Amino acid sequence: MPLDELRRTRPDLVEPFTTALPAARATVLARLWGAFVREPLPGLSGHRRESDALVVELRHGGSLSAAESGAQPFAEVSEDFAVAGPEGPIRGPAQLLAQLGLRTPAAERLAAELDNSVVNLALARAANAAGTPPPKDPADAEQAVVDGHPQHPCCRTRTGMSIADVLAYAPEHHPVVRLALLRVTADRWQGTGDWPRHLRDGDTILLPLHPWQRDHVLAHHPDVTVMEETIPARPLLSLRTLAPLGVLPGCHIKTALDVQVTNYRRTISPAEVADGPQLSDLVAAVIDKAGYGGSLRVLRELGGGAVRVDGRPSASLAAMIRESTECCLDPGEIAVPLTAVHGTGATVVSGDPVRWLADFAGLVLPPALTLLSMGVALEAHGQNTLVVLRDGRPVRVLYRDLDGVRVSPRRLARCGFTLPPLVGTRAGDDVGALHTKLFGGLISGVFSELVDVLSRTRAADPRALWGAVAEVGRRVYAGLPNEEDAAAFFGDTMPLKATIAMRLAENPGKARWTPVPNPLAPCR
Repeated sequence: MPLDELRRTRPDLVEPFTTALPAARATVLARLWGAFVREPLPGLSGHRRESDALVVELRHGGSLSAAESGAQPFAEVSEDFAVAGPEGPIRGPAQLLAQLGLRTPAAERLAAELDNSVVNLALARAANAAGTPPPKDPADAEQAVVDGHPQHPCCRTRTGMSIADVLAYAPEHHPVVRLALLRVTADRWQGTGDWPRHLRDGDTILLPLHPWQRDHVLAHHPDVTVMEETIPARPLLSLRTLAPLGVLPGCHIKTALDVQVTNYRRTISPAEVADGPQLSDLVAAVIDKAGYGGSLRVLRELGGGAVRVDGRPSASLAAMIRESTECCLDPGEIAVPLTAVHGTGATVVSGDPVRWLADFAGLVLPPALTLLSMGVALEAHGQNTLVVLRDGRPVRVLYRDLDGVRVSPRRLARCGFTLPPLVGTRAGDDVGALHTKLFGGLISGVFSELVDVLSRTRAADPRALWGAVAEVGRRVYAGLPNEEDAAAFFGDTMPLKATIAMRLAENPGKARWTPVPNPLAPCR
């Protein structure tokens, strides 16, 4: 039981954890309720409004109902939030999921993930009950996101990690993690790009390995040597990417981690290793040709590699070396992931909120929309996209993690670019897929988060905030030839990732999307 483990591991957190648990359970329940309303889930036949409530019809008979406000993205609910079911109030997420009547391995797995999310969310809130101080550096900003993903019911799922593991490794608990180093001989190494000199010993590669991975995966590979030396590092927002301390200046380390976090197990595929440096060069070149190198900077994947196991690169014994945010900062500046602006209640924001959002939109939309027209769709969600702030004001945007980029060979060719040979499946000319990739993260994610937090904490009018975004979009599209891109930007709906539909599907790793009303549509 979580409470028993917590008593053994951190008895000082037992009381704040117990206090935080009801509200954490209600938060996850409300997010799942929102998915019931928005997503095409098996076991549901539709929904309707009744006064200020939403009623969801169950395919096998009966219905569920709860306040419409609780189903809204980013809803803040009281700890007594409940869904009315056929047999009485439903207060637990797994209990709500059971109303679908599914008897599948995916449903059983998701129920466990929801329970795990509740526990880890309560643990995060308990550990930060006194509040988080203003971030002093980029790592502080990354670790200030207490609640995790702002819309996903599995916002704090870490399947495979114990409570002790979460306390030792998760960014919201502010630890220093000591990365192990594997000695990998040249005949066992498959790499790409430039591997740092500090992580070489002659022809032998030193591969950083997450300590959880060392303790839980390396037992299956007794022929791989672990060094006594370790690298101290601070975990960043994504848990498995870390900022090393005292070594590898200007670099972050992305490690493989066989742990389920929100939608995916966080290993590193051979395609990601092979394509990262090439995609970094391509996207940076397109940004430069578009003329936006001053406002948008890609944090390049410098190099990566994996241990060959049975002749093939292992996704579990792999790492990537990426440029760090510090490479792009001048004195007095701090880089903040966009979801951290939401997660910190916009405490990092200065000045008039509408002007702030307009300034940010003026930095991110011209390059992002222009790149889309040229054939590069960034996965610009709130974790991959960072704003550089000076005195609380936005001055440039950083983008990281090229694994999610989608590229159009046809559009790139029209702009004079030849697509490098890629191992992964990121290339395609489906315009709808390009729109979904960019707008699903940037509009349904980043701008929706920013409008929510600025209207909630600064009393800004949401219509004025979306109007500021739309004004920048109109200005950009006035100078671009792609009418179909502009039509999608101002279309009636926007794609939102259908996270629960994904987890219930036979292939839970395939992204699924659901249309939601586009707040930019009234501004076209």
